[in-house]
Amino acid sequence: MKIKIRDYELTGRKKLAHGKGTRWCKRCGAFDGLICSYDLMLCRKCFREVAFSLGFRKYE
Repeated sequence: MKIKIRDYELTGRKKLAHGKGTRWCKRCGAFDGLICSYDLMLCRKCFREVAFSLGFRKYE
């Protein structure tokens, strides 16, 4: 997976006040499907890959 750089300082992007473009996945840079709970800031795809190592367990 190619990591997209989204930092405002590195890319020179204008800092947005609100909306979908204000938050992105810290692992892959995606804007959609973001999980902000527990200050994770991971998209749902990246979360599924690293959830077990973060201590999350899957229950039936």
